[in-house]
Amino acid sequence: MTDAGHPAVALVAQCRAGFEPEAAIDLHRLALLARSALDVDAPSGRGFVVAHLRDFASRQWRRALETRRPIFIRTLFVGTGSHSLLERASTRGRPDRVVPLVRAIETLRDHPSLSDLFADRHRNAAVYTALRIEMPDTNEGKALSGLARALDAPLAAKLREGGVLAASADASVAVGGANLHVLLADGAHAYVGASVAPWASPWPMGIPRLRMPGSAPSRSTLKLAEAIVSFLGSREPELLRAGMRAVDLGAAPGGWTWQLAHRGLRVTAVDNGPLKGSVRDDPLVTHLRADGLTFLPKRPVDWMVCDIVEKPARIATLVARWIGDGHARHSIFNLKLPMKKRYDEVERCAATIEDALAHLRGRHRFALRQLYHDREEVTGCVLREI
Repeated sequence: MTDAGHPAVALVAQCRAGFEPEAAIDLHRLALLARSALDVDAPSGRGFVVAHLRDFASRQWRRALETRRPIFIRTLFVGTGSHSLLERASTRGRPDRVVPLVRAIETLRDHPSLSDLFADRHRNAAVYTALRIEMPDTNEGKALSGLARALDAPLAAKLREGGVLAASADASVAVGGANLHVLLADGAHAYVGASVAPWASPWPMGIPRLRMPGSAPSRSTLKLAEAIVSFLGSREPELLRAGMRAVDLGAAPGGWTWQLAHRGLRVTAVDNGPLKGSVRDDPLVTHLRADGLTFLPKRPVDWMVCDIVEKPARIATLVARWIGDGHARHSIFNLKLPMKKRYDEVERCAATIEDALAHLRGRHRFALRQLYHDREEVTGCVLREI
């Protein structure tokens, strides 16, 4: 509890299991920008990190998130916890998890550090548009999916009854489209909180729901599909148009090439290895047997994508050359990370690319994120504006 008798503010960040130290660094970097002190709890393998704050200034944290997007955090919400879910038993002797969750959520409205972030100006009460009952992306977390489904309907009904969760017809009244989060840490404890832009991920647990295309030659196609929806968003029709030209470095067996050709782009697939499946005979695809690390196009292209297994510093230099020298206007690429000092390596690669971008005319956007379909890697995206 804080001195005022309210629970300490908790920032809850979900990430890939095993990357909790990097997610903790993300939070520390944000705290420096927000001029805030925090204590981070980040056990390895848990799939989420919790930071407790002595003082929470919502405007400063919003500015920090707008200035620096986290790299290893998939989704982030602010609230309180952990809260016990087994405080009260039902008449049948079974634990009633809904009642303690409702009580914990209702206290969010009265928390002095959170009320200005999530309060509806018209009703003077926190009204949320969506309830997300989430769990860690771990084997233990997957075992909680049944509990999450069982809690969803009764918890939502209680919250709507109390005016905490807006009915779907009334969703427009909520300020900023706030999401209400319940993260089940285990079957007996949960964190509760809320997220608004720029905190929120568009998807529960920060995981977009993508289907594996039956005609794609490899599952790596989902990595580029996720990068497209994550980095391009609503601008996808503008930035990936039929007739554009792209180069896929290290293309074989063709998962990334498939994503581009499927959208109507003309793709030069560069790899000494063979293409497989439908992309092998796609009229939009030209397979060039060459080294992706040394190939350069005869004339500039709209996109360069790259998923070559190589040292990250070498890929960063490759991207810097392609964008800096004008061989491509946009790029999506993966950086395969070392086992140790992963954050340091990512920042060195980012500096290489940013140095090349600093000498360009016009605006550009550059971001690095560890996406759900990434493993020991992060995905980068460079977008150059006209």
